Amino acid sequence: MRRFTWLCCASAVLAAISAPVLAGDVTTEWAGVKPPPVPELKPVTVDPKTTALLVLDFMKGNCGQRPRCIASVPNVKKLIDAARAQNVPLFYTLVGQDPSPAGMVDQSLVPHPNDFIIKGSGGADKFINSNLDQALKEKGIRTLILTGTSAQVAVGGTANGAVQHGYKAIVPVDGMSSENAYDEQYAAWHIYKGGSQVLVKNATLTRSDLIKFGS
Repeated sequence: MRRFTWLCCASAVLAAISAPVLAGDVTTEWAGVKPPPVPELKPVTVDPKTTALLVLDFMKGNCGQRPRCIASVPNVKKLIDAARAQNVPLFYTLVGQDPSPAGMVDQSLVPHPNDFIIKGSGGADKFINSNLDQALKEKGIRTLILTGTSAQVAVGGTANGAVQHGYKAIVPVDGMSSENAYDEQYAAWHIYKGGSQVLVKNATLTRSDLIKFGS
């Protein structure tokens, strides 16, 4: 009888302790979360001989449905032109139902014959199960400038993959886009300070007009 009484009391205590936890989910706090300060965008100078520009997933089927992505196209085009002028190699991913240059959202972005098309890169991190790392190493590349959509998937995933493979990642925020501003903010903050130490230490957030090509 005493054991039964003790068990009942213990159950009542546990129920009382657990009640507030069950009643108030952690998500109830999120509405009051204050966003962190805007990440610092840093000017960068890259060596054209050891730098590559990645142009990720700019297709009609995704970018074409995202006004924020379409708005980023002129910035990406300027980077492409600057990279070509400095003989910086360009690497592309073509995805979706029409994974071809014709399926890209804007024909001003399409790859030239000498540009590299990344094969096998169906996921967020374009290094996984692809020929990207081998091709970069063959060209002596050590720094990657990443543009693309979506920011929190292709750009964020590949930036993380890049630093894990020993590269420096340069991410112009006006060259990455998403379905909404929140996802872009999340991606930028993750790269800037919220990710792993290897990502935070080896990735730089910048803007397209703050990137200079020079030794």
